[in-house]
Amino acid sequence: MIAIIDYDAGNIRSVEKALQKLGYETCLTREKEIILSADHVILPGVGNFGDAMERLNSYGLIDTIRSTVSRDIPFLGICLGLQLLFEESDEAPGVPGLGILKGRIKKIPDTPGLKIPHMGWNSLKLENDGRLFRGIEDEAFVYFVHSYYLEAADRGIVRATAEYSVTIDASVEQGNVFACQFHPEKSGSCGLKMLSNFVSVRKEGC
Repeated sequence: MIAIIDYDAGNIRSVEKALQKLGYETCLTREKEIILSADHVILPGVGNFGDAMERLNSYGLIDTIRSTVSRDIPFLGICLGLQLLFEESDEAPGVPGLGILKGRIKKIPDTPGLKIPHMGWNSLKLENDGRLFRGIEDEAFVYFVHSYYLEAADRGIVRATAEYSVTIDASVEQGNVFACQFHPEKSGSCGLKMLSNFVSVRKEGC
């Protein structure tokens, strides 16, 4: 069973529908016992970094997420879910993130001819043999909706980048933790393949 963490963020249902389309059993929940008993856990969402951290705290989900990671349950953050895994964000100065991964979320700089938020299809440059991208060709196009981007402290965890005003760390992987700034659930057959690749990851990391 795949637990999808419900913390009142936007775009959660689209992830649920994509996984159900692939034939996987899902549960949209914020119950600790259900999340920690799941085979895989996903933290999706769009919205404000500070508001999201406040909701995670109010629902008691911060410790639950950290316990999920420490138990080696495969964990996937999507869009805002990626950003929350890191230490801090320019969107909410002074608000600490989960700090599970090292790095900062920064504002996409204004660039003539480019709109912010970054909304639409963009190609990926694959790096470091990411497990989410098995069977995916380099320069595959995926769908983004965001105004802030990740700058990871450890380049070794970066599995894909994209170019939009700056180099965006579009996907990272560290042990049982996976995350992507783009929306695989909105990225056509390529994105569905990535979700299937995530579900194929087992607790042992094989």
